[in-house]
Amino acid sequence: MTKSKSKAAYMISAVAEQYEIHPQTLRLYEREGLLAPSRSDGNTRLYTDEDLERLEVILKLTRDLGVNLAGVEIILNMREKMEAMQQQIEGFISNLNHELSKRATSKPKDEDLSLMPVIQISSLTRSESKKPLDAKRKSFRG
Repeated sequence: MTKSKSKAAYMISAVAEQYEIHPQTLRLYEREGLLAPSRSDGNTRLYTDEDLERLEVILKLTRDLGVNLAGVEIILNMREKMEAMQQQIEGFISNLNHELSKRATSKPKDEDLSLMPVIQISSLTRSESKKPLDAKRKSFRG
C-alpha cells in the first residue's frame, strides 16, 4: 500500500504514546496485516491519519468489544468490501439517474421504454415445454 509523502506522518513512539499501547503491539498489528504504515528512507514506520483511523477501529474492536485479531481481520475486510459495494451502488444510482434524465428529455422510442433490453428465449419449442418432466429427462439421456 503506497502512501503519499505529503500527508502528515507519525512515528511509532508517538502513536504508541497517544493510544497508550506498546510499540510491539503496533508491530504485531503490522505483522498480522492489520496495519500497513509507510516507511521513511531510514526504514522508520510512519503512520498517516488514515492508519490512525484504522488503528482506532482495531483498538475499539479489541479493547471494548473483546474481538480477537482473527476476528478483527475479518471485520476490517468486510468493512472494505462494504465500502466498495457502497461506491458501486452510488455509481449505479448515478448512472441510472443520468439515464433517466436523458430519457426524460428525449422523445421515447418503443425500444427505449424499458431500462433493460428484453431477451427472448426461443430455444424451447412450445411442444417441448408441454412434455412431462419424466419425458424431458428421458430425452436428455438419449
